[in-house]
Amino acid sequence: MFKKILACLDGSKLAEQILHCVLELALHFNSQVVLLYVIAPTDLPTASGIGTRGLIEKQVRAEAEVKAYLHGLAEKLLREHGLWVEIATEKGAAEKTIINYGTRNAVNLIAIATHGEGGLKRLVFGSVADFVLRNSSIPVLVIRPVVRDM
Repeated sequence: MFKKILACLDGSKLAEQILHCVLELALHFNSQVVLLYVIAPTDLPTASGIGTRGLIEKQVRAEAEVKAYLHGLAEKLLREHGLWVEIATEKGAAEKTIINYGTRNAVNLIAIATHGEGGLKRLVFGSVADFVLRNSSIPVLVIRPVVRDM
């Protein structure tokens, strides 16, 4: 049923909670899994008193950190569950980039966690999960993660 599942991550523990659902689905349906991290323009360093070379170096470091994060998750899923996953990074606005990636790569399910923002904050900043849910032609699995107090 789900040959290819796209798990959307943003580096937060809340977003990683989608991996429990993705793991169960992937093992049940023998699905291919892709871990996607969209690097938004606001996640990249900007030129504030540094030259172009320094800016490029900082951007390369930021992208390398994202890839290392994804590799770590992929290795953990393989080691603990025997699940091979691909990793992918894209640059752009998360909402549209997720949908475009899914469409271009024959994804059958987009899996994403909402951060559960409501009220004014959601009105002002919007919700990536909400946008994907409303605009994707691909089925979307959305979970509201459990927030644990430390």
